[in-house]
Amino acid sequence: MTSPDAPDQSTPVDQDDRSSPGLAVQPQLPPEFTPLDRTDQQKDTEDRRFLSWTDKDRANAAAFTHSDQWRVLRILGEFVEGFDALAEIGPGVSIFGSARTRPDDPMYALAEQVGADLARAGIAVVTGGGPGIMEASNKGASEAGGVSVGANIELPFEEGVNRYVNVPLKFHYFFVRKTMFAKYANGFVFFPGGFGTMDEMFEILTLMQTQKLGSMPIVLFGTAYWSGLLEWFKTMLLHEGKVSPADLTLFTVTDDPDEVVAIMIEAITKSRTG
Repeated sequence: MTSPDAPDQSTPVDQDDRSSPGLAVQPQLPPEFTPLDRTDQQKDTEDRRFLSWTDKDRANAAAFTHSDQWRVLRILGEFVEGFDALAEIGPGVSIFGSARTRPDDPMYALAEQVGADLARAGIAVVTGGGPGIMEASNKGASEAGGVSVGANIELPFEEGVNRYVNVPLKFHYFFVRKTMFAKYANGFVFFPGGFGTMDEMFEILTLMQTQKLGSMPIVLFGTAYWSGLLEWFKTMLLHEGKVSPADLTLFTVTDDPDEVVAIMIEAITKSRTG
């Protein structure tokens, strides 16, 4: 005999009746839905390769950082960093000279004076950021409240960036650093220096001589220091036709800091008025 409270076994149970206790309900998927094929997750995509970091990946990455392709990327990065930092500094003068010049050398005080006077005239001072003449020029500019740029490069026998730089840059490559000196300058001052100073001076003279760089003042500071080289220019280079007379007019020689600043201000004023 069937109890009157028992369910009618002949009546099918509605599978969507979620109010019925104890029934396992299966969600119904839309007909256009396609289940994910788990094998698709194992496909080798660019993102998957980029985020992979196995022992083999680590070894390959370490080797790549010593390749020419990686160096090209680092060179590009140094150019971008330099351009970003210096694009808005305004008119500037690049100052060169020996890193070995001591603070008690008269040239140190003269370079400091030039840096300060340029800063007071609203002209940024750009140096290699090291000690010696570079430090003196940066010190003058910084203490006068001006823009003091140090485009530093790591060398095994010299200190890092000096403490008077307020726009520091760090380079691995000399040619990137030299580009910053040339690109963002309205003039150049060369104090007594060694091979590095000579290298930079001859590069600027060559760029000017070949018209790769627009006409702008080049000042050699210290007549006694430069006189022997200038005499050799005349008696050897000019005499043998290695340079033309016009090439020897590309620079000015002086011992007067005021003259240096006046030359730079005049050139910058002319460049602004066209």
